[in-house]
Amino acid sequence: MTATQILLLIGAYFLVLILISYFTGKNDSNVDFFKAGKQSPWYVVAFGMVGASLSGVTFISVPGWVADIQFNYFQVVIGYIFGYLVVAFVLLPLYYKLNLTSIYEYLLERFGTVSHKTGAFFFFISRVLGASFRLFLVAIVLQQFVFDDLGVRFEFTVTISILLIWLYTNRGGIKTIVWTDTLQTLFMLTAVVLSIILINDALGWSFGEFLASDELKDYSSILQTDILDRNYFIKSFLGGMFVTICMTGLDQDMMQKNLTCKSLKDAQKNMVSFTFVLVGAKILFLLLGALLFIYAKRESIAMPLMDGTPKTDLLFPEIALNGGLGLALAVTFMLGLIAAAYSSADSALTSLTTSFCVDFLNVEKKSESEQKKIRKRTHIAMSFILVVVIIAFKYILSSNVIDSLLTVAGYTYGPLLGLFAFGIFTKHTIKDKYVWIVAILSVVIIASVASIPASYLGGYSVGYELLPLNGLLTFFGLWLIRNKGANVSTAQ
Repeated sequence: MTATQILLLIGAYFLVLILISYFTGKNDSNVDFFKAGKQSPWYVVAFGMVGASLSGVTFISVPGWVADIQFNYFQVVIGYIFGYLVVAFVLLPLYYKLNLTSIYEYLLERFGTVSHKTGAFFFFISRVLGASFRLFLVAIVLQQFVFDDLGVRFEFTVTISILLIWLYTNRGGIKTIVWTDTLQTLFMLTAVVLSIILINDALGWSFGEFLASDELKDYSSILQTDILDRNYFIKSFLGGMFVTICMTGLDQDMMQKNLTCKSLKDAQKNMVSFTFVLVGAKILFLLLGALLFIYAKRESIAMPLMDGTPKTDLLFPEIALNGGLGLALAVTFMLGLIAAAYSSADSALTSLTTSFCVDFLNVEKKSESEQKKIRKRTHIAMSFILVVVIIAFKYILSSNVIDSLLTVAGYTYGPLLGLFAFGIFTKHTIKDKYVWIVAILSVVIIASVASIPASYLGGYSVGYELLPLNGLLTFFGLWLIRNKGANVSTAQ
């Protein structure tokens, strides 16, 4: 597939998204931008959330990770299931009861202004880094397989990507995202299924023969039983559960979609159905990863290089675009990749705009005309920040992207976990002005623990348990600054 063909495909794809934006953004109001008028059908939200949760990281990085950890990642996925149940039946009832626009407004009602700003700040850092990780991965693929051939610099690739997202989210916001995510999820899941079918066909296998093959057994080990390993089952399971609670239930990006449903019951149906579809999709991506490495080995395809270093994240695009499997696989891959990238990034940009407007700029207290001006300016500012961070990643990021994403989550979402847990499960009030100190200290301590060499811990390698540990430390710190004898009448 030539660079010109890929550019035409990308152009056609964005024309469709802009058309959807035209119909959903006619009102151009803050109510629609932030909450979609609370009229979104739950099944549309559920299906669209799959694409936002998978993103370009899952589409490329999970298959590329299979060579390193086989199917150990599924241990994390099992944890996801339990995490989503907590989101559906503990957090969503709270958010609907308080009728929130930004979920961090809960911290304002429960503890005070400093807690509110602290929670919103950690979301801001978390989502900027998370969205940048996802878009970075897609940008390097587009750069290596399209724009390098055209003599275009990486910085320009990133800027254009963000500009396109801004174009179709600028007016409709979350109302547009709900519908574009649905289309993008369809493209993404179709791409992974067709990729599996086409690569199996090239190998002369049916899907059943692939599942029964000896080659698959070399990659399909799920359970890691060595307690010293960073991917040990219990650590991965707990990490997956708490990553889900934090990166979905305590994340404005994901919760903003749920809060557009008509009722709590609809939002819960959305979350449960979404969980089952997402787990099935994760299994498909792991199978695809094994299939890619089997095909690369049979055809003697070398691991693609980025800046002279082998990059497993680039194996899927290398085989899809240059593996001699035909135009159908190339087109399928590019549609899936574009959908995976922008289904996550567009909602991230919208949620960052929402949170910053509501949590830091108090936009809801302004006049209606001023609200719209603030929202539009903030949307541009958030776009600029994402461009800068993504470009920076090119020069500082070295490991597999999904591994990096889950590791960073351990630092940035921990304080949110501790704050919400303390608010929900205790009745204590706290000395609000000290909350930011507790949060910062917790992150510093966790970062120090993570830096301890395994040799100093008897061979024990610290993994995804950092997130719940971070939350626990924050919870303990809040306990220390509680107002003794002064409780709320009921836990919120």
